[in-house]
Amino acid sequence: QVQLVESGGGLVQAGGSLRLSCAVSGSIFSADTMAWYRQVPGKQRGVVAALTNDSITACADSVKGRFTISRDNEKNAVYLQKNSLKPEDTAIYYCTVQFRQHIYWGQGTQVTVSS
Repeated sequence: QVQLVESGGGLVQAGGSLRLSCAVSGSIFSADTMAWYRQVPGKQRGVVAALTNDSITACADSVKGRFTISRDNEKNAVYLQKNSLKPEDTAIYYCTVQFRQHIYWGQGTQVTVSS
């Protein structure tokens, strides 16, 4: 069973930066896709950024130019660098890793951006 643990969330002022980390219990070398999602209470969880095994990235329009997803195969980790944070970025952020048809989720980390 693959386990994911997110860290790096917290409280930050608008305009600030945070880097979220996702530690994966197994090797991510063969993972097909890694992604970050976020969820606000009362709303559906939505993808923020994704990274494929052949290094193709995609970001939601709302975070383009501000968020960057990356991976470190040696550390079995996935990161989300978040710059120029806005109050509307406040959410619980979840990391996912997909191996073929299996998608694994972390427990989430809270990010709160104050205005």
